[in-house]
Amino acid sequence: MAEGGRLTVDDRKKYGFQQRSAADESVPRNLTVPFKGHISGGMRPGKKVVVVGVVDPRPDRFYMALTCGCGTSREPPPDVALELCVRFRDRQVLRRACVSGSWGDIDRAVPFFPFIRNQPFRIQFHCEQTRFRVLVDGQQLFDFYHRVTPLSDVDTLWIKGSISITKLA
Repeated sequence: MAEGGRLTVDDRKKYGFQQRSAADESVPRNLTVPFKGHISGGMRPGKKVVVVGVVDPRPDRFYMALTCGCGTSREPPPDVALELCVRFRDRQVLRRACVSGSWGDIDRAVPFFPFIRNQPFRIQFHCEQTRFRVLVDGQQLFDFYHRVTPLSDVDTLWIKGSISITKLA
């Protein structure tokens, strides 16, 4: 996600905002999930990644990850700065990091569970000097302190699971 909304996905340029003509003004456009996109220039303090989507009508779970490189088609690379796993069955929001192929402890505590089946959401990953601050629909959900450095190496966003994505910025 470059400033200005441009995304590079599988060597093709896509735009993170809804591009509509007057003829399809009422039809939202979805980005394909699973999704893997390049974050232009990597992360740095002051940069944010925004994901807007809709929870599936019968959700199980979904994942979002900020990674260093794109990994393979099935697995993320050995350095994952933040993996977010939202589980609907037990209403948990789990997050962890992977450094040099070794997964760290799982953080679980959140003040509320913000995701509702068949409803839209907006997740913001704000990169700060020492942490990622994550907000959902404008409310702070958690802070996640950096375990992977340099931040500029965090250059890929992965999304998969029981959601549809309508906008990335």
